[in-house]
Amino acid sequence: MINAVLVFNNAGQPRLTKFYTQLRPHPSMLKIGAQETSVQQRLISEIFTLVANRPNSACNFLPLPPLLASSSKSSTPTTPHNDTPSLVTYRHYATLYFIIISTSTESPLALLDLIQVFVQALDGLFENVCELDLIFNFETLHATLGEMIVGGVVVETQLDKVVEGVKAQGRVAKRPVNEGKGGLSLGGFGRGDGVWAGR
Repeated sequence: MINAVLVFNNAGQPRLTKFYTQLRPHPSMLKIGAQETSVQQRLISEIFTLVANRPNSACNFLPLPPLLASSSKSSTPTTPHNDTPSLVTYRHYATLYFIIISTSTESPLALLDLIQVFVQALDGLFENVCELDLIFNFETLHATLGEMIVGGVVVETQLDKVVEGVKAQGRVAKRPVNEGKGGLSLGGFGRGDGVWAGR
């Protein structure tokens, strides 16, 4: 299972943060009264520090940062923790780091392929994607990720299907409110020949 997908630039500024599970650090790592968002911000900072300090020739798989590592070791052998994060997989493209936090049930090589398909899909949608595309078109970034991963489970990895799904979402979003056969008229509902076009 995928616990989180993160995208950073070289300066450590997050461009995408998507958490599929609540990441719980070990209680000893938390301050009293710490909010979940502050924990996520600390986690993001730790992961970026780990990834950014690695040489380009280093392996793309990392152990968990200290904030999460102590929580994954604290589980008892009789308690199954299928959603406990155990691995950080990343890839560096130009000025962006694409990072996936996952459980031990996910194949690290499959996650590298997933990152590759994600980047290729963005490249196909933006025609040579750059960091500014991700900043100004964050809806497309989230839609692309949503076509590939739902609830932490990979549902689609075929590049052409991902790109077509995102383009179809864009066409629906840009359609005028009163366009369509049925609309809200009784005839549209009665015949079932149209789709509600309201918002």
